[in-house]
Amino acid sequence: MEIYLDNCSTTKPREEVIEKMIHALREDYGNPSSLHRLGFNIEKKVDQVREDIAKLIRVSKNEIYFTSGGTESNNLAIQSIVNKYNRLGQHIITTGVEHPSVLNVMRYYEQQGFDVTYLKIDKNGIISLDELRKSIRDDTILISVMQVNNEIGSIQPTWEIKKILNEKKSKALIHVDGVQAFGKIPLDISNWGIDTFSFSGHKVYGPKGIGGLYINKDLKLNPIVFGGNQEKGIRSGTENVPGIIGLGKAVQILDKNFDKEREHVKGIKIYLANRLKEEIDDIRINSPLDDNGSPYVLNVSFGHVRGEVLLHYLEDKGIYVSTGSACSSKGHGQSHVLLALGLSKSEIEGAIRFCFSYENTKDDIDYTIEILKNSVEEIRQITMR
Repeated sequence: MEIYLDNCSTTKPREEVIEKMIHALREDYGNPSSLHRLGFNIEKKVDQVREDIAKLIRVSKNEIYFTSGGTESNNLAIQSIVNKYNRLGQHIITTGVEHPSVLNVMRYYEQQGFDVTYLKIDKNGIISLDELRKSIRDDTILISVMQVNNEIGSIQPTWEIKKILNEKKSKALIHVDGVQAFGKIPLDISNWGIDTFSFSGHKVYGPKGIGGLYINKDLKLNPIVFGGNQEKGIRSGTENVPGIIGLGKAVQILDKNFDKEREHVKGIKIYLANRLKEEIDDIRINSPLDDNGSPYVLNVSFGHVRGEVLLHYLEDKGIYVSTGSACSSKGHGQSHVLLALGLSKSEIEGAIRFCFSYENTKDDIDYTIEILKNSVEEIRQITMR
């Protein structure tokens, strides 16, 4: 038996996506930049995917640019904005719980003399809009906030940021890391006043190595990598056509099944949380269980248990989970997200992240609970001697 509950790290591509990609590899092998008919036909298919993505997040198709994924998109947005607007100021606002692809860029700019303000989070993992308001200065050029936290699933009120900037008469731009939000929570990017928004294919049952970036049509950014001027010069390099077509199919299905799949995983998350609280003592639920949190993420700390040890106990029984972000879980040190949440060292060390998909069932959760109870009890018998 195999139960996959690590869908924040990556998802299993849908069969329809795989079929579309195989067809693209066999038939759509031309270069969309070529002037002949084969290239033109492929360019039309790529543009259709732009349109499908734009529809999902409520923007215009000419504002969608393809990249290799979330990390590149975050870097492209932040670096392009900072490089262009640093003459207006050298102050950036972000949060202390961002993905490494944002935090490491911020550290780089701090080394270059920029001043970065890191917003704190409350017990639900949400930033304070009052703190944000007070942090905005005359020399603030960028606010970068993750929409859905990749470790605990907290949903940040990014739709309020533009209102605050207007109140303060600030011209600072807004970048949103939307990798864990794209296709998982309702989004209205244009009406929220967001300037750039990143997303990734492999988090939404699409292929790895493909993602994208929304850039407001009124924002004229310069590239950070130069080449043949594909993607209107913003992201040079021959387009990953099979990846784009695979992502397009994933987005089509997501758009059609959005409400049904979201309600399904919400039920799975609550069912697991309730059974954990009822049947295993000395645990802490770290993710919001209400509308402040994504239905796709549940982070739990198990007392007197090391998360890494528990992960391998579960793995031996065919259950796959994570101890945190896949992009940093192999590194050393404590989770910066759980640290910011105010957890103790033992609570951080005992944390496991469960991430759900449309394929998970209550039977999966029942089996997981049974294995969890036995595993936690066995580990505690060793650690609590």
